[in-house]
Amino acid sequence: MNRRDLFANGGAAALLLTSPSAFAAPLAPAAAGLVGLRSALEFGVTGDGLVDETDALQGAMDAVLNASAPSFLVIPPGRYRVSRPLRIEYRRETTGNVTQPHGILAHGATLLSGITDGSDVLTITSHATTRFLLMEGLAIRGNRSEGRGLVFDCNREGSYIYNLCLRDIFVENCGSDGLNMIGNIFEGQIFNCYFRDNGGTGAVLKHGDAGGVLSAIHVFGSVFGGNANHGAVLSSPANDASFHGCYFLENGLFGLSAANGCPLLSHCGFENNHMKAGSKATGDAGARISNFGTLVGCTSHSIHYQTHLVRSYIVGDVTMIGCSASGSRLAALQSSGTGRATVIGCRGEIDHTGAFRSVRIGQQAGAVFGSDWNGMNLVHLGDYRLWVDAGGNLRMKRGAPVADDDGKLVGT
Repeated sequence: MNRRDLFANGGAAALLLTSPSAFAAPLAPAAAGLVGLRSALEFGVTGDGLVDETDALQGAMDAVLNASAPSFLVIPPGRYRVSRPLRIEYRRETTGNVTQPHGILAHGATLLSGITDGSDVLTITSHATTRFLLMEGLAIRGNRSEGRGLVFDCNREGSYIYNLCLRDIFVENCGSDGLNMIGNIFEGQIFNCYFRDNGGTGAVLKHGDAGGVLSAIHVFGSVFGGNANHGAVLSSPANDASFHGCYFLENGLFGLSAANGCPLLSHCGFENNHMKAGSKATGDAGARISNFGTLVGCTSHSIHYQTHLVRSYIVGDVTMIGCSASGSRLAALQSSGTGRATVIGCRGEIDHTGAFRSVRIGQQAGAVFGSDWNGMNLVHLGDYRLWVDAGGNLRMKRGAPVADDDGKLVGT
């Protein structure tokens, strides 16, 4: 192929990507046995932002995603006004279990909500085992009179959503939450998504109250900002979701609230959350992580009402590595009596509640341990324990002390 032919073919490819008319006919699969592509233009959408596209879009979703062999629905760039909720539903008795890649490809497509009765904009419900659902490039823009923007509902026993993937999804200005993921949703990923300026919480991940356990969810490079309540919530008892390189800013309450713990926050930023507070005296931390958690390379920045990077009531173990705080304190920590906190190479002040103390390494002095005789973080030297008694004396005992004046005096 010469250069002129190459450029000619490249120009044709560009035309396919930019011209809505290119999608007017069904898009054939690339090869036999592969999942096909179908355009929403087949079903009468216009994308002009003026006409009501609800019926056309629902027809496209019913035909492409709710069939015995679901494929990919391509929604070309444009603005699609909807006046009623859109629903995708998988039922074992009609479609069977879906085990092949399928979904919505919609880069440049925006759903403009004209819903005014508090109903959700787009809901995906599984009454079957649904795997490999991909949603990519879709934007949902609310008017504050609808409910939630995007809902994945598997709130029942015996139904599952596996391997869900959201990429480049944008949900803003909805009347309630931006995203809800509920129930038996496993091994899913969320990449480069934005949940901002919604009337509730940016994203809520939770178990189903009618059955279903959400687990193994990973969120990468996503933004949760300007939402009226929290940026994101792991609703108790759900806790198996982690966040990597995400940013939580200017939410009304916490940037992230994880009432039963969070396995990993890595390189996440928390900026100016608790905008509802009105003052630092009534503000709080960027993240609230109770029970257990690990934070690596996370940052806090505040010029308003965010007081700490993280607040934690610790039952298990909390570990912080290489975290820092600017304009706020690093952490507010409290323990149930069984919890432990380890802080390594972090920058910022820590507030401890009661006698509980964290182990701090590479912060202030070289290493700082708890000093109360009945604390969780006494220095252990082989079988021996070291602590400081009420009189300021250093004591040592082989085995665990049973009182403040137990053991032998080592120094005063």
